[in-house]
Amino acid sequence: MPERPLKIAEVTSVDYSLRNFLLPLMRGARERGHEVVGVCADGPLLDLPRAEGFRIVPVPMARSLDPRAQGRAFRALLDVFRAERFDLVHGHNPISGLLARAAARRAGVPRVAYTCHGFLFNQPGPGWRRGLALGLELMAGRITDTFLTVSEEEAADARRLRIHPRATAVLNGRDPAVFHPDLAARAAVRAELGSAPEACVVVVVSRLVRHKGHPELLLAMRDVPDAELWVVGDRLPTDHGESLDRDFAFAEAALGPRLRRLGYRHDVARLLAAADVFALPSHFEGLPMSVIEAMLTGLPVVATDVRGPREQVVEGVTGLLVPPGEDEPLAEALRRLAADPALRARMGEAGRARALERYTEAKVLARTLDLLEL
Repeated sequence: MPERPLKIAEVTSVDYSLRNFLLPLMRGARERGHEVVGVCADGPLLDLPRAEGFRIVPVPMARSLDPRAQGRAFRALLDVFRAERFDLVHGHNPISGLLARAAARRAGVPRVAYTCHGFLFNQPGPGWRRGLALGLELMAGRITDTFLTVSEEEAADARRLRIHPRATAVLNGRDPAVFHPDLAARAAVRAELGSAPEACVVVVVSRLVRHKGHPELLLAMRDVPDAELWVVGDRLPTDHGESLDRDFAFAEAALGPRLRRLGYRHDVARLLAAADVFALPSHFEGLPMSVIEAMLTGLPVVATDVRGPREQVVEGVTGLLVPPGEDEPLAEALRRLAADPALRARMGEAGRARALERYTEAKVLARTLDLLEL
């Protein structure tokens, strides 16, 4: 613990990230006596942190490579940091984290921290973009005092590539008091949605963007006739890439009532408790919270063999790993689980035990805050 309470800025890009990923950390820091201020682009999802008494300073963050937009965001962050005189600035996400660290150092903030939720240079894309991302990470690492990652594999990447010599994985975590098996919720949600008690329900929870693997999942479900698919999530206004409307239109025609689009929900825990299998066929990830939520709920997980999920899912024990971008192996994995309730139960129990050991919110927050307070 530091000798005195700290004034901490938690900086991210958009309201979605602050509410869904940073809010537990902000609560934990406040419980330790620190003053915590959220800094991100304004948005409706900031209603909850504001209702809890957190001060949010809006800045014009932009999830793009437009240098003019990033220049405006940098200047706004610099003004905020100079005015607020934070003891610690903690940045998140690639672009907002880079800007936060650079502005904090320029403003003379005593300590600068960063949590990597996934390196851009590890994501698919043209070589020039990956090279640029690595170069920026190398520069930003030089001005970072505390360098954290959510993935053990990417902490190793950061040390190996000399981005930061002390990069440390803190993992991600969720509250098992919120995410857990719940037979009452299972019955109630299925009654609400008109799903039969015996139906095998596959659920995906994520933003509706192509790299989360929705097109492959929608195609795969055509070959899993004994299951239905619940799609939870929506597209953010700041998300890039083409819309998935055509993919869903074709899937709705092919799957009919077996496909249910549920949109953005605040009752994800109830929906997971009502499902049988969790799927997340992403092309790349950090360490997805949704997989942890599903594991804590006792669901077997079908995910892609990419950084993050392959740390979480033990192949053949807590779930199944499939190649990214391919619908046929995904369909095979889903068919296997749809046809075998006993296998689903065994994998779900093993996944819950693993999540309770590694991915509980209390453990992750304690580890993170201890490192931030050093």
